[in-house]
Amino acid sequence: MKVILLAFCLTAMACFAHAQELYVNTEPASNMAAHSLGIRLENQGFKAASMFKNRTTLEAMYGATGKLMLHGALYTSNFYQSNQRFEGSSFYAKYRFLSVDAVQTHFRGAVFGKAAISRNPYQQQEIALEGDNSGLQSGLVFTQLLHKLAISGSASYLRGLNSANELGTINGAKEALAYTLSAGYLVLPKRYTSYDQVNLNLYVELLGKNNPGYKQNYLDVAPAMQLIFNSVCRLDFSYRTPLYNNMQRNSANMYLVRFEYNFFNL
Repeated sequence: MKVILLAFCLTAMACFAHAQELYVNTEPASNMAAHSLGIRLENQGFKAASMFKNRTTLEAMYGATGKLMLHGALYTSNFYQSNQRFEGSSFYAKYRFLSVDAVQTHFRGAVFGKAAISRNPYQQQEIALEGDNSGLQSGLVFTQLLHKLAISGSASYLRGLNSANELGTINGAKEALAYTLSAGYLVLPKRYTSYDQVNLNLYVELLGKNNPGYKQNYLDVAPAMQLIFNSVCRLDFSYRTPLYNNMQRNSANMYLVRFEYNFFNL
């Protein structure tokens, strides 16, 4: 039993040892440990006129191997109607193809893809695959860890697909380019002594998107705070707001709260 417990603790510590890479609004090039499962419950929302709009996401993440990570998500919201309803689902896969390791530093590179289906009409100018639209996305992400600081950047291409409803035809941009730049810093603990120490991470993330040929684009800044408990569960808080925006969308001025729990050595 002690051997099993020790193996569990070491695996958990290894998975969260680089906690400052667990970005809130983006995914790093690093993956979760092989044969581990993560469950996320997330809520995002904003104020629209006199009504409060929010979306709840249930997401499962699985480390298929040390290099391949898979996500599946379900979405419900009242973004496009007055009552909450099921919107759709998405599937995400990430493959790490590059690893350069040194003492307290490493560099990672990964390719990722996402597919989503949604029942929502196309009422916004942003192509978003987090419940809003049906579509496909593919891109690259690179992450550099420097002791307590982790910096990550990504670029991707999105293609919107008509949704399965009478208002599902795309009338505007069918393509988009997305880019992100994220930085995370490990504030606590100052020194690791056990796996049950609480981690505090602070993040600043830049989130941008452009619709080529339509002169529609935005750049948001999203500060975030993250707490990790017992190396198995995390609590995220974030709020994004535009630095520049001329795109009609739901994602501007939006909060995010997320709880995640991880199971190791499945």
